[in-house]
Amino acid sequence: MKEFIQTLKNIWSLKELRDKIFLTLSLVLVYRFASYVSLPAINTAEVGNLLQHYQNQGGNQQGAGLLGLLSSFTGGAFSRASIMALGIMPYISASIIVQLMGMAIPYLQKLQKDGESGRNTLNQITRWLTIGVCLVQAPSYLTSVTQYFLPYSQFGSAYYIDPASLMFWLPSIIILVAGSVFAMWLGEKITDKGIGNGISILIMVGILADLPTAFYQEILTQNGKGGLGSIMILVEIIFWLLVILLAIVLSVAVRKIPIQYVSRAQARGGVSRNLMDGARQWIPLKVNAAGVMPIIFAQALMFVPGLLTKVDESNTFLAGFKNVFSWQYNVLFALLIIIFSFFYTAITIPVNQMADDLKRNGGLIPKVRPGKETADYLDDILSKITLPGAIFLSIFAVLPAIVHGAFVQTDRFALFFGGTSLLIMVGVILDTVQQINTYLLNHHYDGLMQSKLSRSSNL
Repeated sequence: MKEFIQTLKNIWSLKELRDKIFLTLSLVLVYRFASYVSLPAINTAEVGNLLQHYQNQGGNQQGAGLLGLLSSFTGGAFSRASIMALGIMPYISASIIVQLMGMAIPYLQKLQKDGESGRNTLNQITRWLTIGVCLVQAPSYLTSVTQYFLPYSQFGSAYYIDPASLMFWLPSIIILVAGSVFAMWLGEKITDKGIGNGISILIMVGILADLPTAFYQEILTQNGKGGLGSIMILVEIIFWLLVILLAIVLSVAVRKIPIQYVSRAQARGGVSRNLMDGARQWIPLKVNAAGVMPIIFAQALMFVPGLLTKVDESNTFLAGFKNVFSWQYNVLFALLIIIFSFFYTAITIPVNQMADDLKRNGGLIPKVRPGKETADYLDDILSKITLPGAIFLSIFAVLPAIVHGAFVQTDRFALFFGGTSLLIMVGVILDTVQQINTYLLNHHYDGLMQSKLSRSSNL
């Protein structure tokens, strides 16, 4: 404990680091305050939480569960008809689109290799594409509010302006787009001037904002069942901490590939010869190189099977795809995650380029020839470690459905036992702590985390 307090004092003593942390917290507070500002045309005081109101009025609880999962990424702004209802997700969608298009469009491939100037151009393209995504998502969101959550014929008092008029649609779309662009700007400012990855921090804050309410509802539900309520809450907390520990291990686990560098040394007799450097280095290949991206891709596609219920609403098998806790939803979800894990790892880990860079710099893997054999060797190792990583990732993704009903009683708290929410929180916190550690180590201070979890663990 004394070491932790001393570390906090060291952080406070570094003015640059202290200012970055204060700026990050200030911008996060601005984002959270903005998420409580509702659209000018809607009086949310009449209904409060739109999703909860929708269920109380007899709406589809399974469909609301899917939308509630989306709302968790915006910190509840989605369900409050806030000016930040779209949140940062349009920017995430645009980034994914640009990354995938980079595989097929030579111009984008060239920009990815052009260093800083290429990245700036790609960022600009992503920003403009974000606006395009917002222009598609904003009308869809307003349609869902005016037709499903708050039909004007039943809840006319919830609107200051007739939702069928242009004066409702045009300003609301502009405000929603502006809110998403403002969130994007806040995230970029945190990345440039603050600490950590700003976009990821905003998503994490939105997820954490729902944790106290979800935990409080779980306590009320468990205590309402009798004397075992307190014991079950304790069991849930212990199991949750264990899941977090396993998520950290999955996030930092790597397979180290030893490499050696050849140097030209002058022998005593004046004859030049190759000698192997004594120091051995490593290529760390992450077990979960794709991070949470496979889950995000899979969740984007999981809305498609839910639409099939409109073809045959009496089909109970298809209806299961609209329930995030059903076996149909989670089996398909797990399979998609495994597929996307291999796909995303293949497009983001350039083994051929790694082999070429090693050969160019005089590096080699012991007992493996430079060039194509090195690329094949790296690809083989990557395939072998990606499979268990993908399986563990899929288990984490479906874990909320496993614990729900087994001992966790509420939907909202069950979502914190795995899936995108937990992995995003763990990944963002680890990344932020590592950046703080870098500042401390550069000033000859000990880092925040002294355990091996602050470094990559071996398989």
